[in-house]
Amino acid sequence: MPVTFVPDTPDARVLHLVAPDDLSRWRDSLPKAQQTWVEASGFSATAGALCLLPGETGEVSGAAFGLGDRTAQARTRFAVAAAVGQLPEGPWRLSGTQNSEDAAEQALGWLLAGYRFTQYAGGPRKIAQLIAPEGVDAARVEAMAAGEALTRDLINTPSNDMGPDELEQAARDLAGDHGAQIDVTKGDDLLTAGFPMIHAVGRASPREPRLIDMSWGSAGPTLTLVGKGVCFDTGGLNLKPGGSMGLMKKDMGGAAAVLGLAHAIMSLKLPFKLRVLIPAVENAVSGSAFRPGDILRSRKGLSVEINNTDAEGRLVLADALALADETPPDLMVSMATLTGAARVAVGPDIAPFFTHDAGTASALAAAGSVIRDPVWQMPLHAPYEPMLEPGIADLDNAPSGGFAGSITAALFLNRFVTDTPRYVHFDIYGWQPSPAPARPKGGAGQGVRAILHALPGLLDAGGA
Repeated sequence: MPVTFVPDTPDARVLHLVAPDDLSRWRDSLPKAQQTWVEASGFSATAGALCLLPGETGEVSGAAFGLGDRTAQARTRFAVAAAVGQLPEGPWRLSGTQNSEDAAEQALGWLLAGYRFTQYAGGPRKIAQLIAPEGVDAARVEAMAAGEALTRDLINTPSNDMGPDELEQAARDLAGDHGAQIDVTKGDDLLTAGFPMIHAVGRASPREPRLIDMSWGSAGPTLTLVGKGVCFDTGGLNLKPGGSMGLMKKDMGGAAAVLGLAHAIMSLKLPFKLRVLIPAVENAVSGSAFRPGDILRSRKGLSVEINNTDAEGRLVLADALALADETPPDLMVSMATLTGAARVAVGPDIAPFFTHDAGTASALAAAGSVIRDPVWQMPLHAPYEPMLEPGIADLDNAPSGGFAGSITAALFLNRFVTDTPRYVHFDIYGWQPSPAPARPKGGAGQGVRAILHALPGLLDAGGA
């Protein structure tokens, strides 16, 4: 997909962004023939309306796109991206943007609208291309678009071609592109290296479980990203029904998201020391599968009773989080397609997050609003802690009752982060269930742009 802007050129066409209350003024600024055309076309600048403007010889010389009223504008993210597929191929520039934040959103949406997953069928189509709007940080927008494209590609690839081996290779390719270091522990070496729960979850599959550990940067505040890399989740011996298994290729969406975020960070050469940890497994069914009722020892030393083998993501994350916590970073972020309860709470479009740090929560919420990447803080409600304590072991991986599922999962993960000053957990969906502007149906990054936007404030020179 095109994830870069095109150079400015004198013959570029203009896409005019027009709100209803500015329609008359804009129309009166046009040549008389185009004024007549706009009136005859019935263009009233309603949200999503597109009017192609004729040139002197009948060619398309430009276009107008309706922004709609304030209510319509608030209801649609990346609205301008809806025009991209309807415009003739070639370079375009935007006119009528109100401020730099709007311009950045419109520019990012334009680049994301060009995304197509073509690994198995079809090919990239020729679309209208955008000249970077004035005042927009083009490199930053391009880095976000490229990171999102990587995340989408990884999630969209079916599990037969995106197992732990392939996810490791994607991380190695990314490390090679940016000069990062990478180390991988896999198979039975996980046991000797102290990652028993990663091993237990992945041992039933012939595709060896592993922990991917990538690091980049030599100076600055420290940031550790931990992404759930369950490349396919059958549910284990607590087998999922067929209808629930259909989207389980996306259960490595957390890993895909942190790799996309890492790409943006490294592309922009942000002044941080970055570490990325991905426990990559397949939760399969065989004679060696871990069982309901098993009690597993974790890297942290905590024992975990298995009451549902389909609550495996928190197990592999726990070992990775424990490793990260042994050399506490200034900020740790985990991302995982962890619970259906999070989807029930906020739907597919919002990325809920959990943290005890009020300043971090405020920064992420503000960043999500600015960058149009909706996030929402959920409570780490301490009175629910006893739900995690089965008595026979330190922790229960799947408390009974069905209430507060996303909260108890986050509380579970927090038990493995004891020394890191600031820890945030994102329970993402990783999937766009129906097409929307700049967001085709399929794999999707969530929370990544909000994190990227907030990082400079969260990781200042002192890491405080």
